[in-house]
Amino acid sequence: MSTMFRCIPIFKGCNRQVEYVDKRHCSLPTVPEDILRYSRSLEELLLDANHIRDLPKNFFRLHRLRKLGLSDNEINRLPPDIQNFENLVELDVSRNDIPDIPESIGALRALQVADFSSNPIPRLPPAFSQLRSLTVLGLNDMSLTSLPPDFGLLTALTSLELRENLLRELPPSLAQLTKLERLDLGDNEIEELPTHIGQLPALQELWLDHNQLQRLPPEIGNLKNLTCLDLSENRLEYLPEEVAGLESLTDLHLSQNVLETLPDGVGKLDKLTILKVDQNRLTVLNSNIGCCSNLQELILTENFLSELPKEIGKLVKLTNLNVDRNSLTTIPEEVGNLRELGVLSLRDNRLTLLPDSLGKCKRLHVLDVSGNRLPHLPVSLLQLGLKAVWLSENQAQPLLTFQTDTDPDTGNTVLTCFLLPQQEYQPTTIDDGGSDEDWEEREASRTHSVKFTDPQDHDSRETPFVRQNTPHPKELKAKAHKLFAKGQSSLEDSNEQSSEPVVEAVNQVLATPEREHNNDETFDAAPVGNGAEESSEPSADDDTDDFNEAPNEPKTNGLDQTPKLETPQPAPRRLNTQTFESNQNQHSNDTTATTATHKAQNCDPAQQQNPPASSNTHETTPQSPPPSSQNHKKATPSSSLEGDDIQVLPRPITNEEFQAMIPSHFLNKPNPTPEPTHAVTVTIHKPDPIELPPAPTGPGRVTETITKSTFTETVVTRITDNKLVVPVIIE
Repeated sequence: MSTMFRCIPIFKGCNRQVEYVDKRHCSLPTVPEDILRYSRSLEELLLDANHIRDLPKNFFRLHRLRKLGLSDNEINRLPPDIQNFENLVELDVSRNDIPDIPESIGALRALQVADFSSNPIPRLPPAFSQLRSLTVLGLNDMSLTSLPPDFGLLTALTSLELRENLLRELPPSLAQLTKLERLDLGDNEIEELPTHIGQLPALQELWLDHNQLQRLPPEIGNLKNLTCLDLSENRLEYLPEEVAGLESLTDLHLSQNVLETLPDGVGKLDKLTILKVDQNRLTVLNSNIGCCSNLQELILTENFLSELPKEIGKLVKLTNLNVDRNSLTTIPEEVGNLRELGVLSLRDNRLTLLPDSLGKCKRLHVLDVSGNRLPHLPVSLLQLGLKAVWLSENQAQPLLTFQTDTDPDTGNTVLTCFLLPQQEYQPTTIDDGGSDEDWEEREASRTHSVKFTDPQDHDSRETPFVRQNTPHPKELKAKAHKLFAKGQSSLEDSNEQSSEPVVEAVNQVLATPEREHNNDETFDAAPVGNGAEESSEPSADDDTDDFNEAPNEPKTNGLDQTPKLETPQPAPRRLNTQTFESNQNQHSNDTTATTATHKAQNCDPAQQQNPPASSNTHETTPQSPPPSSQNHKKATPSSSLEGDDIQVLPRPITNEEFQAMIPSHFLNKPNPTPEPTHAVTVTIHKPDPIELPPAPTGPGRVTETITKSTFTETVVTRITDNKLVVPVIIE
């Protein structure tokens, strides 16, 4: 209902004498035509927060208009006809899409309040300085890189806002703004403040935060009426002693600079009530701070202070003292004079003792000493009406149950609880072989992105919400991608070392025991896999060389090539006893196996494409080949041959012997009789493919081994490595 009434014109006279129209937040796409009928009487027109894109030509017939609100629309052009509003006093066109201000704006000689903020306007027209009646001017969040040289002609200005632009310098004519009370230059690119800044005698508020200032001109001390000075988020290395001339200053913000000390002149700021010097490089707090008798809030967070001066006890009006994240080892006894102190925050220091005089701070209700090395608390705290005592980061309740105890060193009565004595913080890191820079990156990543302050945190009185460093900075993301790239490369290397699943169909007489992995070695396929000469009849020279190299035979997977009977073996496959005996009588060896393997591979080209078995087998069979051509030196029986440790010297195999080794079910004959005059065809049947179950979908690496057995055995290993698209960074 409130919206409905807001869209209804408020009449101050008869229907023909409408002076005020309010149609804000009415979702209007254009300027209502019925407004034009009030051109003789309308003085205030509010069309803010609509969807107006264009201003029609007849809109500028409202000659009596004194106040015009067009903010938060979609206006993409300010027509030159705006010069018709000769009586206009207030103009608000902020938060639109206006690319420039027309030159005809200079005709609005009666204009006193104007806001052009949040428009993509890169410059002000030369005629802008003709608006001599302007008192309040808003030019925030634009694209201004400079101000007109004659900008100082706007001598009536009392408030000038130029925040969030691209200004690097200020024109000298700015010194002519003798009536200026508020100047906001925050969030620009100003590197040096001009000396004529001290020629603004009426200035009360000066905002210079978030610039590139490295120093201040001494003339800044001439601003006798200045009450608020914000210099936070700059690069200030020191303050001039002339700041002592800021006799009216009440608020001084120096956060996030590189100050190493405060000047002595700070002690002459009698009216100073708020001093923020957090996130600087202070090693010593100037003792003249005790002369700021009206100081109520002192923020010294994140510096390098090892002690506080005794003069801090003179700040009798101090209500909030925050010295978090410094290097304090002691607190002076004079802190007990701070009778108005309500919040004392000393977290993340090196305190080993709190003074008993702390019990004299009668108004103290929040005490934060978490992250220190306190063995106990002073018993005098029982005299205070504390609402929160923080001893640990993970403390669940603001108040704890304390017990009295006796200090063994001094014999004094102290307070203790289950969180005392405090333990020194030791960050938990995983030793992954990274450098010191990696460790620093990991520590930096532990910073929480956003946190809600505890009741005792009063770094900012404007809001309880504190924005800290981002958890995922560019450097951290790059580090994460780098780590995941390392993991991927190591996975690829491991995949290269492990061979593809080998499908084998060989004579059962030459078969080895059951294999546990698809990359297990078999002595029959070793010569081809190791690049041995592909001939069915190896020469005697090869045999001799291999036999002589036997003492230097390398090991496979850390195991010797010679059989070890005490090592547990897989369940052996029982072979034909008669065939084995005939092989023994005929002195069969690995040369026989080589011949059979080559013939089988000539019959099935698919097997020739299978990569050689890798050297990282897990069996201790003596047939595992070394990575060189040493495959013809010895042929020792496996565990499937009843465990006999028999060595057979190599010799060429004859065709008759090979024929006798072929099982009958391969030749489709009930009783095969080897005939040396006829060629024998060996058919290798590739086993049926293994139907694999669906691959796992969860993140991580899963290894599955599937075995299918007929008269041969097929082992297939599948590795599923599911990785997240976006790396997860655990804080």
